[in-house]
Amino acid sequence: MTNVNTNNISDAAICEIAENGVATITLNRPDIHNAFDDVLIADLTAKIETLDADPLVRAIILTGAGKSFSAGADLNWMKRMAGYSHAENLADSRALAKLMKVLNFASKPTIALVNGAAFGGGVGLAACCDIVIASDRASFCLSEVKLGLIPAVISPYVVEAIGVNQARRYFLTAERFNAETAKQIGLVHEIVSGDELAARGDEIANILLANGPAAMHAAKDLIYAVANKPISDAVIDDTAHRIADQRASDEGREGVGAFLEKRPANWSKK
Repeated sequence: MTNVNTNNISDAAICEIAENGVATITLNRPDIHNAFDDVLIADLTAKIETLDADPLVRAIILTGAGKSFSAGADLNWMKRMAGYSHAENLADSRALAKLMKVLNFASKPTIALVNGAAFGGGVGLAACCDIVIASDRASFCLSEVKLGLIPAVISPYVVEAIGVNQARRYFLTAERFNAETAKQIGLVHEIVSGDELAARGDEIANILLANGPAAMHAAKDLIYAVANKPISDAVIDDTAHRIADQRASDEGREGVGAFLEKRPANWSKK
């Protein structure tokens, strides 16, 4: 396993890459429940961008050190922001918005291992990942309105995950809810015991390693190309072009050939 150095400003997020190409980023501020500040936001954004550009990285796991996944905004950071001008607040908010965008649209498959409390922006991080596995001890809260704020930059991803109806409740009440409720409303895919969380993350990552890397990227793009759109002639034609492109690609030819020849494809690390 190797560490990733992005020459960034801190070790607020620790990154390790296993020999099989699975990278794990661990939010590393356990004393304050991995709360965000400008340093962690910059560090995490840089590491995700670096991993996404690395052809040897096949999947990215995101988790938290200590008892929490992420408690959202750091209170000391929020105190500083209260004294910022509107322009400074806007720049700060855009940095957090960039983090969410970079994570959500990463070309590599992403797995969130929610090991504990996920509040505010922590919910946003989970919603931006492709696969979310939660500990049975995990808890969630969109707590912004309690502070007179709103979950603005995370809202596109959270609403996409849980739907408008659930957002209308949890954005307004700031209720704390458990992992089972998070699964019921679509934020979490699977719940395991805390002791099994890391192992289950590795199992899901190994499943992903059997799949074509370019195909998984194309599949992620496909979802956004067809989601919430009418089944028009343009959409149908676009999907035909997409599968034709993939079939004609080196990876597509290798995958079909490996299946017919009953052998592992050249990308498989299972």
